[in-house]
Amino acid sequence: MTDKTHLVDEITGGRRMRRNRKADWTRRLVQENRLTVDDLIWPIFIVPGSGIVDPIKAMPGVNRMSVDKAVEALKEAADLGIPAVAPFPDIEMDKRDPTGSEILSRDNLINQFTRAVKKSVPNLGVITDVALDPFTSHGHDGILRDGIIVNDETVDQVARAAVLQADAGADIIAPSEMMDGRIGAIRRALDAAGHQDVGIMSYATKFSSGFYGPYREAINTGGLLKGDKNSYYINPANGTEAIRDAALDVEEGADMLMVKPGLAYLDICWRMKEAFGLPTFAYQVSGEYTQIKAAAMNGWIDGDRIMMETLLCFKRAGCDGILTYFAVEAARKLQGR
Repeated sequence: MTDKTHLVDEITGGRRMRRNRKADWTRRLVQENRLTVDDLIWPIFIVPGSGIVDPIKAMPGVNRMSVDKAVEALKEAADLGIPAVAPFPDIEMDKRDPTGSEILSRDNLINQFTRAVKKSVPNLGVITDVALDPFTSHGHDGILRDGIIVNDETVDQVARAAVLQADAGADIIAPSEMMDGRIGAIRRALDAAGHQDVGIMSYATKFSSGFYGPYREAINTGGLLKGDKNSYYINPANGTEAIRDAALDVEEGADMLMVKPGLAYLDICWRMKEAFGLPTFAYQVSGEYTQIKAAAMNGWIDGDRIMMETLLCFKRAGCDGILTYFAVEAARKLQGR
């Protein structure tokens, strides 16, 4: 019999990686990670009023919606199998003040939304943020005094806000303001109010990033912001500091951890999952969404393909789920609609 071995067989020792890639069925059989609808959390923007669907120029395909219209959209999201929504309010300017006091109103926009969702779409999870930036007149995530974001007073306020959000029906509190000690304070406040079953998804590593620009347009804080957020967000250069920050949140009682932004910080996703083993999420933020949309609209990339590829990459990096403005689009694609 003729020997059909080739030099490549000698070089590789008979180990050819392409064997497992030769056909669609083998590629599917050995695929290591998969994206499903269960991995998606939909961040949405809500506004006062009724009957409002207001397109956000900087985020093509994303709208600010009044509560009634948001509930309608969430019925489709739930039907697609999306597990949870993360609402962000764009409140009236005359309700914003230096301390963000409107967050302590039992009937503020975020709590109205939560009650409406729990009434109309009760099986959909609601994940609410207690950062003050949608409520402050200066656009910062905390209380600003004499040019300084005061940590401890802000922590007191967000802990009170967390209880009000839980009272309204929030399933998970996701604090993003990056104050020291906030996770422990919120956990204690929730437990004292009888909300032991309400979870905490910590924005454990929120970086001081340029990817947030379109979000700030969406909630109308960009023009309000005085200075920057470098005194409380993490330096993008610091991976070890980010893991230390996450470790403190774990010690204080976080049930889940989040990395924000997402794609530029996949190394942090991996390190955090490996270090703590807690459910880990990435936030594919507004700038990440918009750059994909803009390139696709100009015909420079295949938008659907890049959307699905980036979401899958979060799974490969160890994430259990992704907060993404693509949630409904991706869910439709996954469900073949």
